[in-house]
Amino acid sequence: MPEQRTTPEVHRLKANSVGVVGVVFMAVATAAPITAMTGNLPIAVGTGNGTGAPAGYLFATLVLTVFSVGYVAMAKRITAAGAFYGYISHGLGRVAGMASGMLAVLAYVVFEASIVGVFAYFARTTVLDQLGVGLPWVLYAAGMLAVTAVLSYFDINLTAKALGVMLVAEIAVLFAVATAVLIHGGGPDGIPAAPVDPSNAFTGTSAGLGLFFAFWSWVGFESTAMYGEESRDPKRVIPRATLVSVVGVGLFYIYVSWMTIAGNGLAGSVEAARSADPLDLFFDPAHRFIGAWAVDAFQWLLITGSFACGMAFHQCAARYLYAIGREGFLHPALGRTHPAHGSPYIASYAQSVIAVALVAAFWLTGQDPYADLYTVLAILGTMAILIVQTLCSFAVIGYFRHNHPEDRHWFRTLLAPLLGGIGMIAVVVLLVVNMDTAAGTAADSLLFKAVPWIVGAVFLGGLGLGLYLRVRHPGRYEIIGRIVLDDAAERADGDGQQPVAVRS
Repeated sequence: MPEQRTTPEVHRLKANSVGVVGVVFMAVATAAPITAMTGNLPIAVGTGNGTGAPAGYLFATLVLTVFSVGYVAMAKRITAAGAFYGYISHGLGRVAGMASGMLAVLAYVVFEASIVGVFAYFARTTVLDQLGVGLPWVLYAAGMLAVTAVLSYFDINLTAKALGVMLVAEIAVLFAVATAVLIHGGGPDGIPAAPVDPSNAFTGTSAGLGLFFAFWSWVGFESTAMYGEESRDPKRVIPRATLVSVVGVGLFYIYVSWMTIAGNGLAGSVEAARSADPLDLFFDPAHRFIGAWAVDAFQWLLITGSFACGMAFHQCAARYLYAIGREGFLHPALGRTHPAHGSPYIASYAQSVIAVALVAAFWLTGQDPYADLYTVLAILGTMAILIVQTLCSFAVIGYFRHNHPEDRHWFRTLLAPLLGGIGMIAVVVLLVVNMDTAAGTAADSLLFKAVPWIVGAVFLGGLGLGLYLRVRHPGRYEIIGRIVLDDAAERADGDGQQPVAVRS
């Protein structure tokens, strides 16, 4: 007897929890402006495209904006917590969707542990420098994991508010230092135009490395779509939040990196970026143009900024686990939501356990929180998510080729996603070519060498699972990536609490 096609009753996330500002805060927090700037800009300036790094951010802004055009076209049609998983399932088929879903889960699961590493490094260093108290980094890591787990138990609005405060603070200090440089007319070379000359994005010691770190600074912006089911009017909120996140973050990166180089001078920027303490690239202008207190504030905001980033990635990982769990894959318990808060609390618990296990493994083997935990897991997650982003671009073309002829457009649903996909392929190549340099001292570790194999194994495993379900369990196969929420149906009762699953 053939297996019946059924849509399982699902536990719903709490609808109407956040608006466009809240979604933007969540997405920008995953990009983590202060962590991206302090972690990536010194490498780009010191060993990448040099003082052309701001032009690299300009190039990345243009490419990601083009990518986002197709992405938001899908977001207007599909509302699903699985984001890429649902999009690719609809555009390239269920088998590709399952493989992409597994890669996305891998990426977001390891991202949280990665950011815990850099948080612990910043916390240990700052507390030692400013308070003279030296504590093991694992204590800071444990504290972050515990607080994140507690906050994620409640509805997303609480997390959005907490992230909002921390995000505004970190943006404020970066903006303040950059603006102080601008007001004072820059440093030794004034305000040079060369750093934002587009041609200089492709110059320097290793332009490919600089461009990769520019693109790396945006990882997480695509998380806007994950909050569609919890946002107000998702068909409008998610597209707007995505474009605001991409363009807004891009303009901010260009401005901050340009003024940072101006504050140090062209030669001074390269010298500072290659020094024993590359954070002086930011600290020196802050001290010179604002005062010593700005450096102290900057150090504390590195801690809160990385905490916000890790908490946002935890939310992303939990929603991917929830999206796959509610379809009956991995474990159905992952698809449960809290009866009062509407949070994916089981998936959140699972993510906390995974993050604790990863951090503990690095600690017990004597690894460094920054050079090893942060670096290796960030590269692993970035490789996985860049591949998924690439597939998503082509999924847009496939989806609109067969659906919604009234929405087909030569640029929005064909040329933009095609160019975005080509651009993403180029970024993946940049990562592969520059992996060893990006990893630094961790390049010799066994885990780092295994990164491409891990990504390949997870992707092939997803393909195998999809093909197996197609042959042996066609009913379950039909559900892959198909539990999406129709805006009218899901909120007709006014409170969004009743589970209504719609397969498209």
